[in-house]
Amino acid sequence: MPIGVPKVPFRNPGDEDISWIDIFNRLYRERLLFLGQAVDTELSNQLISLMLYLSLEDDTTDLYLFINSPGGWVIPGLAIYDTMQFVQPAVQTICIGLAASMGSVILVGGEITKRLAFPHARVMIHQPSSYFYWTSTRNFILEAEELLKLRETLTKVYVQRTGQSLCVVSEDMERDAFMSATEAQAYGLVDRVAK
Repeated sequence: MPIGVPKVPFRNPGDEDISWIDIFNRLYRERLLFLGQAVDTELSNQLISLMLYLSLEDDTTDLYLFINSPGGWVIPGLAIYDTMQFVQPAVQTICIGLAASMGSVILVGGEITKRLAFPHARVMIHQPSSYFYWTSTRNFILEAEELLKLRETLTKVYVQRTGQSLCVVSEDMERDAFMSATEAQAYGLVDRVAK
């Protein structure tokens, strides 16, 4: 039986009465954000708007992004990554389950020294993929060229943020490379494993 989104009591500053708000809104007020599904345009826009709003509200207090995501679309994921680099507050990333594919790019995009994985978390990197439906050869070639550009972009992100060599990252992205939390730390995808 689904429980829906739980509501919790909250008193706005200056209010005498308590209001009941959904738990995610309450956690957002504490600067705790969640990526708990595949990245798409709608989710990307929601996370970006939250990061920008919270940055405007207070540009000195860190944001915390909890990740449990199978990945998702590359362009909306890169929009999240770019916003994390753009906002003034540091964005701490925490892998609480799975950070696969685009989820791992967002995980590695957290403030260096402030990227964390829970002990049983899993991280996976691989090359971007696309679905080639029945299409003309010309469109197929254009899409393949775009995929190569995206792969180059993602490879550069991993190289820059992990300290691994271009050769190592390129080879590891050829297949689905799953890592435990400690392996992800050794690779440079996270800085610490939670105790």
